[in-house]
Amino acid sequence: MKEKELLRLQNLKKIEEEIYSKNENIKYICGIDEAGRGPLAGPVVVASVIMPHDSMIEGVNDSKKVSEKKREELYEKIIEESISYGVGIMDHNEIDEYNILNATKMGLTNSLKELTVKPDLIVVDALNKIDTLGIPYKSIIKGDALCYSISAASIIAKVTRDRIMRQWDEVYPMYGFQKHKGYGTAAHIAAIKEYGLCPIHRKSFTKNFI
Repeated sequence: MKEKELLRLQNLKKIEEEIYSKNENIKYICGIDEAGRGPLAGPVVVASVIMPHDSMIEGVNDSKKVSEKKREELYEKIIEESISYGVGIMDHNEIDEYNILNATKMGLTNSLKELTVKPDLIVVDALNKIDTLGIPYKSIIKGDALCYSISAASIIAKVTRDRIMRQWDEVYPMYGFQKHKGYGTAAHIAAIKEYGLCPIHRKSFTKNFI
């Protein structure tokens, strides 16, 4: 690993290292992040992951700063190295029923239920007033870019959601889900106007386009 990358990762792990150094009772920190709050179609996906204290996977970063190909590679490495991980998926119907913020929070709780190891502390990107099953949590603004565990979770969430959207692209190829993953690009909006909504569109997000 090059020195520049090593220094970047060490900086990304500062928040966790400070928590560990100040709290000897904390053995497991769980990072949580989501993907898909903004798209017009498909689910929102929340991932929880507990990485080993000494984990230092080259390239781990906020998923938005990593190419799709590289995210796929990192996903495999993170899953393999993780102590435990969980994924919560809330589909388009649940988003319409509960609204996107509440659906995201519910997905977070569901992802925690999937963990096989109980964390001592949760670090989460920006969310507050969440049900963490009684586990203490620390909300960090822009945590996916500032905290290693949250960055790892962001990659799991993003790759999981992208794979789902690529599958939906095979069912509804006219919308271009493989390219934009359901986000409101000009091409996606044009497709909605031409073909109407498909079953996985979020009606609460697309009422202005029909």
